[in-house]
Amino acid sequence: MKEINPLERIRRLCTERGWTYYQLSKASGIPYSTLNTMLHKDNMPSLPTLQKLCRGFGISMSEFFEAGRNQQGLTEDQSRCLALYTSLSPEDRRLALAFMKGLAKKLN
Repeated sequence: MKEINPLERIRRLCTERGWTYYQLSKASGIPYSTLNTMLHKDNMPSLPTLQKLCRGFGISMSEFFEAGRNQQGLTEDQSRCLALYTSLSPEDRRLALAFMKGLAKKLN
């Protein structure tokens, strides 16, 4: 199993989503100054801080530490949808789900 550096993973997740640290701060409820200091001075996050960050990203702790896991059983389109969904902010995820529910009702 590959060892994961939590700070690098946080930086990568921000980059993948096109988020600034300020946006992550707002999504996670962690003060920007705390987050900025942690990431620029290589201070490892505590477990409660990491849990807040994961909630901000909309992922579980296991997803955080299983960065490259294979989504077995998903089609290519499903994998792309999941990748797009995970790149959204929590509010945009809520809107995307509402839109998809509306489409599903339209089909029935």
